[in-house]
This record gives sequence, structure tokens and C-alpha cells, in this order.
Amino acid sequence: MYVRMMLATPVQVAMAALRSAHESLAACDLDMLTHRELLDVLDQLETLSCQLPAQWHRALARLQTETTPKELGAKNWKDVLRIRWRISATEANRRLAEAQVLGPRRALTGQPLAPVLAATAAAQAAGQITGEHVDKIRDAMGRLPGFVDAATREEIEQDLVRIAVGVGPYELGRAATTMLFLLDQDGPEPDDTERQRRRGLQAGPQGRDGMVAIKGDLTPEAWAVLEPIFAKWGAPGMCNPDDDTPCISGTPSQEQIDTDHRTLAQRQHDALLALGRNALESGELGQHNGLPTSIIIRTTLQDLESRAGVGTTGGGSLIPITDVIRLAAHAHHWLAVFDKSTGQALDLFRARRTASAAQRIMLIARDGGCTKPCCAVPAYGAQVHHALQDWADGGHTNINEMTLACGPDNRLVERGGWTTTINEHGDAEWHPPPGLDTGQTRINYHHRPELLLRPPDKEDGNNERGP
Repeated sequence: MYVRMMLATPVQVAMAALRSAHESLAACDLDMLTHRELLDVLDQLETLSCQLPAQWHRALARLQTETTPKELGAKNWKDVLRIRWRISATEANRRLAEAQVLGPRRALTGQPLAPVLAATAAAQAAGQITGEHVDKIRDAMGRLPGFVDAATREEIEQDLVRIAVGVGPYELGRAATTMLFLLDQDGPEPDDTERQRRRGLQAGPQGRDGMVAIKGDLTPEAWAVLEPIFAKWGAPGMCNPDDDTPCISGTPSQEQIDTDHRTLAQRQHDALLALGRNALESGELGQHNGLPTSIIIRTTLQDLESRAGVGTTGGGSLIPITDVIRLAAHAHHWLAVFDKSTGQALDLFRARRTASAAQRIMLIARDGGCTKPCCAVPAYGAQVHHALQDWADGGHTNINEMTLACGPDNRLVERGGWTTTINEHGDAEWHPPPGLDTGQTRINYHHRPELLLRPPDKEDGNNERGP
């Protein structure tokens, strides 16, 4: 009888030694060390912490050549990192972006290639720079204009690394900004390629007062479209919310013009609001995920009656209840109401494969967005998913057997991959494949954080209703 011996690889031996060394260090008594000896220990720990990401980059680069996110049960590499190691999407994106420019590469022929930022990777592997230094260098290199050639880019990176070895991240950032300014203050004549690269519009996080900051760069064409709109609807007296009957067509009266004390920025804001409202009410935007493109808001009956509290839109934004009531007065807007004491949706059952408009509205209001744990896709970007049993397998299109899932997550539910169930509370639970299962939560609290505030169910500790 032969027994097959499984020999540990050199990597496994090294990892075991590393963990053993850490356990030995953790067991050491530091009370007998002088302050100089303690500083020396901290120096070595800091150097080691700076070096370890280099090994992460090596392992991640190798993993990406060995398998794909789909084989692991995820829709992309960001989700692999986020789910398996329970980190935020922002941190996962940061690690992936860092590994992309600092990790080892291979040509299509298999030939090893140096990292994109070779000097930065070497300094990190030597423990000479910190993660903050790396972020500053990556940011500076990403802001280099497109006309800078490869040789100049390499020289700039080497200069930044040289500076980073001797100063802190703040000073490095200031030096990088100055370097970029002095590189070429005029630069070549702007072309359409550079404009298209820089175009974009971003909405910042919603503040405590409900306001949302907007920033971005508009192409000349985009601004040319907005100019006449602002000239018309952003003119004094137009679209003034302070007027009893705001003027949204024709010419405002002289009284409306004279009593309009809004700033130009406020008038342009109100013009943009009028533009969006006009587009929604026109009925010409078509359907989105089976519903007319509309504003959908979820709130409670108690908040409506008291005119206090907030509603939540299908995009995940909070909106004051007074604005909810005002929006509900428009014919093309829907308002889904729940009883606060039960949190249960109205019973809307439909014996058909696809969900009805009424069912979609109730699901949007009940789930708030994709129910896969940690998925931040709001309800506007989600589809209806047969969570209890797929339609092809005999499932029913009933409101208590369905949930919301974004398109990529909906497609992840297949044999051998993710599976979904509905617990006794009506919550959708997502069960990951073995490669991503670390015992994490099965319920998504991103869109319904209020569930975390509820006490756990004492009758059945397996049902997740809070920490």
C-alpha cells in the first residue's frame, strides 16, 4: 500500500515560518526594552509593513493568470477581493490599481516584464517608502498629460521616488504638484482625444443636510447644449421655486423678474431641476428595467402623516418628507407606502414569468437595491430575481418569492455558483460558492442599514436581523 506524501511548497514553508515568527514576536515581553530598543523594533516593523504589499502584488498577479473571477463565483476581481477579505469596494479598487502598476507583468509570449512603475515597486520592495508615498506617486503619474513620452515619464517617476525616500507624503505631494506645473505650462494645443479623456461628471456623497456636491469637466459640445438652456430657464424670473406659479415657458412677468433675488448659480440649479422634471414628465424617456423612467420613493405612512422624516429614492438618496409630498403630486411619479410597524410590502401576486410594474415598485421600495451582500447598486439599476426558485425550475412570480439583483449578480446565480433563498422574515439571503465563503453575512444591509439596529431574533439565532 502506497501513501502519497503531500510535500509543502517553498512558499507554504516560508508563510508558515513568517506566521511562526510573528507568533514568537507577539509572545515576547517588551517591558524590559529601553526606549531606543523600542524605537528600533518599531523601525523594523514599519519597514516590514512597507515591504509586505510587494508580496501581495506578486501573489495577486499570479492568481489572475491562474483563474478568472467567474470561476471563483464573482463578476470581477474587485468583488473577489471585497467578498473574500471583507474589505470595501474602494479599498479593493485601490489594491487592484496598485498591483496593476507595481506588480510583475508578462508579455503575450510569456516573457517577464518590469512593473509599470518599476522604480516605485523597487522602493516599496526595499521598504523605503510607505503606502501613502505610493498613493502620491501613483496620483502624480496618473495626472501626467498624454503628450509626455515614455522616457520622460520614467525620469519623473525616478525623481518622485528619490524625493519620497527623504520626505513625508505631504511634502512629496507638494513637490509632485510643482513638478507637473513646471513640466510644460503651456503644453501642446488641446485636441479632442485629451478632451474626451478628461470628460466626466461626478456626484459627491450626500451630506448631512441632504445636499449633493457636483464636480466635473464638460466637453465643449456638452457645455454648448447647456448654454441655451441656462440662458432661457436660468434667466431672472424663470423657474423660480419661490413664485406661487413659477414661469417655465414663455416670458416671465416684470414683477417675477424684479422680485427674483437668486444668484446665477441658484438660477442655473433651478433650470437644471426644471429640465429634469420636464424630461421625466414628458413620457419620452421610455422604460428602465420594466418600469417607466420615473422617480420612486419609499417612506413610511407615519412619516407621511407627521410630515417629518425622510424618504429614500430608487437611487439610494435621502429626500425630506416635504419634498416627497411635493413630488408625489406629479402624475408620473410613484409613491410606495409601507406600514412602519411591520415593514411588509403590499401583497401583489402575479402568475407570470416577468414581474409586473406594481411588483417592481413594491420590490424597489422593500429592498432598496440589489440584495447581494455589500452590493451598492441602487434599485434603479437592479432587476427582479426569482430568489426562492428560478422560473425555469418551477418557481412562481410572487412578491414574497422575488427580490432585486443587479444584472451581473443576477447572472451569478447558477448551479455551482451563488444560490439564493428567502428566510422567514422575507429577507433574501445569498449563499456564496466555496471559494468565496468565509462565513460572511448572507443579507445585504447597504440599502437597509436600519436592520442592523434591530435586536437579534432570540427564537432563532440563525436568522440575521442585526449584530
